[in-house]
Amino acid sequence: MLDFRLKFKRQIEILGLCISKSYNGMTVSDFAGMFNVEELTIKRDLNDLRASGIAIHSQKGFGIVVEKKPPAEKIRELIKQYGALITSGGFVEKSTALLVTKLKDEALANLVVLQICIDSNTMAVIDYEKDADVFERSLEISPLLIFQTDNYWRLLTIKDGRIKQFLMNKIISAKPSPRTFKPPSKDKIEDLFKHSFRSWIGEDTYNIKLSFSSYWADRLKPKQLLDSETFRTMPDSSIEYTAMVNSLDEIAGWIVTRGEGVKVIEPQELKEKVIKLAEGVLKNYK
Repeated sequence: MLDFRLKFKRQIEILGLCISKSYNGMTVSDFAGMFNVEELTIKRDLNDLRASGIAIHSQKGFGIVVEKKPPAEKIRELIKQYGALITSGGFVEKSTALLVTKLKDEALANLVVLQICIDSNTMAVIDYEKDADVFERSLEISPLLIFQTDNYWRLLTIKDGRIKQFLMNKIISAKPSPRTFKPPSKDKIEDLFKHSFRSWIGEDTYNIKLSFSSYWADRLKPKQLLDSETFRTMPDSSIEYTAMVNSLDEIAGWIVTRGEGVKVIEPQELKEKVIKLAEGVLKNYK
């Protein structure tokens, strides 16, 4: 990463950590040690942050503090910039807007804390809103990657030996654990995305075969949904579609939303999931 990008990333991380409740009382010396730079460099970083409109100062006995929370517009701007520094792909503005609307300045704090855990192979402890007003407290996870898909920022992790993902806008708080972990190789992490249909990333794989009517064929052929997909045109102008996915539940939900003209050929388990979902939708109108 170029020097100016490292500098900008470090400055956003300093701000995020000062906002985070997990890093209260951090001093110039603490940050210099964390980022392996001189104290003068951290002081220059604080000057740059103040020049950009952030009310951040070093106070004797309190460490570096943010005297006034940045407005939501500024937090969205910083998350977009930080996202461009820590992710290889692009992102969608809606994802950032949803994140900041829900968590406000804690959105940046959590993002920075978790990315620093990723960079240092440190486990993290999170409070997660599983459902409305249903919380999972003090979950210890091994964060691997922050990414954006399907209008959400997401966190890829290892939890209890399994690959899982969490929605960033449901992570209420995040702090580092005293424990470290050995992450999987970058190649293995990239493999997890090969069979991701829209949002679910995981190690399970399923071979599927679908039939699309000519109506849907014209709309799908120009698009690539998955790396593993193949198309075969049938005599009646429909297409036979095959691919490998990592979630039958996700593909079943997508098929139901397409409506008429999309049929599951195999596997049987996927057929049953689609039928169950479709019957559930029809019950709404009886």
